[in-house]
Amino acid sequence: MYNYFLLRHIPNWKIKKIVTRLTMADHDCESLSLVSFLLFVLITAIPVAGGSLDSDREVLIDLKVYLKSHNPTNRGMYMEWKIEEQDICEWPGITCTPQRSRVIGIHLSESLIAGALFGNFSALTQLTYLDLSRNTIEGSIPDDLSRCKKLKHLNLSHNIIEGELNLTGLSNLEVLDLSMNRIAGSIHSSFPLFCNSLVVANLSTNKLTGRISNIFSGCRYLKYVDFSTNRFSGEIGARLGKLVELSVSENVLSGNISASMFRGNCTLRLLDLSENGFVGEFPGQISDCQDLSVLNLWGNNFTGSIPAEIGSISSLRSLYLGSNKFSRDIPETLLKLSNLVFLDLSRNGFGGDIQNIFGSFTQVKYLVLHGNSYVGGIYSSKIFKLHNLFRLDLSFNNFSGKLPAEIVQIKSLKFLILAFNNFSGGIPHEYGNMLGLQVLDLSFNRLTGPIPASFGNLTSLLWLMLDSNSLSGEIPQEIGNCTSLLWFNVANNQLSGGFHPQLTNMGSNPFPTFEANRQSSDSIIAATGECLELTRWIPVKFPPFLFIYAILTKKNCRSLWRHILEGEGLFPGCAAGIMAHTLEIPAYLQLSGNKISGEIPASIFQMKRLSMLHLGFNEFEGRLPPEIGKLPLSFLNLTHNSFSGQIPQEVGNLKCLRNLDLSRNNFSGTFPKSLNDLNELSKFNISYNPLISGVIPVTGQLSTFEKASFLGNPLLQFPTSFNRSGNNTSSEEPDNGRKGDEDTIDMSVFYWSTSSTYVAALIGIVALIYFDCPWHRAWFRLVNAFIASAKSMWS
Repeated sequence: MYNYFLLRHIPNWKIKKIVTRLTMADHDCESLSLVSFLLFVLITAIPVAGGSLDSDREVLIDLKVYLKSHNPTNRGMYMEWKIEEQDICEWPGITCTPQRSRVIGIHLSESLIAGALFGNFSALTQLTYLDLSRNTIEGSIPDDLSRCKKLKHLNLSHNIIEGELNLTGLSNLEVLDLSMNRIAGSIHSSFPLFCNSLVVANLSTNKLTGRISNIFSGCRYLKYVDFSTNRFSGEIGARLGKLVELSVSENVLSGNISASMFRGNCTLRLLDLSENGFVGEFPGQISDCQDLSVLNLWGNNFTGSIPAEIGSISSLRSLYLGSNKFSRDIPETLLKLSNLVFLDLSRNGFGGDIQNIFGSFTQVKYLVLHGNSYVGGIYSSKIFKLHNLFRLDLSFNNFSGKLPAEIVQIKSLKFLILAFNNFSGGIPHEYGNMLGLQVLDLSFNRLTGPIPASFGNLTSLLWLMLDSNSLSGEIPQEIGNCTSLLWFNVANNQLSGGFHPQLTNMGSNPFPTFEANRQSSDSIIAATGECLELTRWIPVKFPPFLFIYAILTKKNCRSLWRHILEGEGLFPGCAAGIMAHTLEIPAYLQLSGNKISGEIPASIFQMKRLSMLHLGFNEFEGRLPPEIGKLPLSFLNLTHNSFSGQIPQEVGNLKCLRNLDLSRNNFSGTFPKSLNDLNELSKFNISYNPLISGVIPVTGQLSTFEKASFLGNPLLQFPTSFNRSGNNTSSEEPDNGRKGDEDTIDMSVFYWSTSSTYVAALIGIVALIYFDCPWHRAWFRLVNAFIASAKSMWS
């Protein structure tokens, strides 16, 4: 096998020429020996160098060994490759030619692959398709990959690959996806060298820098480009070639957009320039792109008038002009866009009243006007007449007075967002008649009075956000009829009364709503401000939602919303008593900062999706029901109440619990040892429960917390080894991440050392043959015997 690696780059004509010269030379001792030696090397090399299914099989076996060595525990489908099976075309993830003569494709997406990228894919000389996406591959892309000359499809997305991008040898590449990695550096000079055949190029969500001006001019077939969420800078340039989709959102691009970019035969269907630093007036020549469906200019510094020419793009469905400095005059030509579904003019600082023209966009389904400093115009604009409207977002403005009851005239409404205004008075009971409503956000206003019992009619409601108002009275037990209600937030009001057992029925069956969203023919669901709303509606700074916070971008916010609204599991969770994590759609219940009293009903165990329960800063009392241990909780906060009795041992069944705060209550009895089994606990507070007694364990999870977690509990006993000034740290050496390295074979070192040894042995043999005739005669006989044996095997 290694002879192949030594001779693979020597052309066949050169080998034949060498052999001919040697055989025509004098038949002295040295020449004959060298001929024999060369024949031996060629015989062992040719079967591999010629390329066959057998040689491909050897490479795949090497690949399996390599992946096993770098993934000692979690392993993917490559473990199903049975070496004893001769037909590798049946191996999972492997594709062969129709004649089953060569391997042409490897598909190992989501195969739990870690470590550096395998460095010998080029030995598969007919490889055209390679997909290693959604793994944890690290390091840089090896030079070997550039020698896969026939590769047409390369997908290494959703890994942690670093280094610079250099694929200059892949001249036949048609589809390239390197999104969601850590690739850095400039591509201004390297990208044109391998884009000759490219059709799709997705380099989004990396750390790429430098200019991209006129980078596509030599890419004759390039149609779909996504360079979003990088650090590209400078101007975008004037030539877009034959691009159909171009996204450069979330970079640091700047300058003016040239009118010449759109002149000629513009083929664009999607143009996303959002979240950059473009300035000046946007050119009306965009109207030359008559196939344009999505135009996203959100989050720049465009000024002047909105181009009236946009109204001639009849194919336009989504128009995002928010977070700019456009003038408040909306061109009437936009009313001609009969296919327009989504209109976002948020954060342009229009001020005054809502422009009357918005009441005439009867074709629009999503109208987003948040953050414009509007003070009125809800009635004068007649937006209540928009009977096709799915989403109305008037949040972050300066509206005042009573909530408009007339809004119920929009029968199609699914998302009503009026948060962060100055609305006052009571919530109209008519809002309970909007039966298709999935989101109602009235938070951060000055609302008073009770929560309408009519809300119990809203069986499609997923979110009810009423927090940070001055609402009073009981939470109506009719809310329990909201069987889709997974996310309920009434924190920081003046609510009183008890926790009705009927409330534990909320969110019991959200699947009809999820299914309706999946069956919807309209693919546009979320808005451009969804990251803002995601951080408000989903408490992303608390478990189990915490991991999402670190990866939020505008692009994946839109994707996340779609998955959430369709009921797809995105968040890690686990059932009570079980450590195994699954992906769920977790619910939350936030009642903190009110005056709610009484006991928690035992029926709370029916809220089987509840991952976050915040009841802090209320007047709850009585015993904590042991049934709480049946919930899939990651977050439990009961601080500043009057709970009493012993802490249930069943709390120790909450194996996924990460945040537990029982402080400032009246719990008593022996400290439950089961809490020490909560291995994922990262925040813990049981302070100021002076009747709790017992001993804090010397080992386990609880021993890792500071003394502040146990203050104000004089009956608790601390072990002598407890670190009273900070964490109770262990004396063991820290794990530096290198444990087990000595058991892992470094395959690159293995190949180099083996090859070096082999070459050294060959040189030694040549020396022996050349300088010691008795030795070389023995060697000659050995080679002859080997050739005869090899011929008998091949025949």
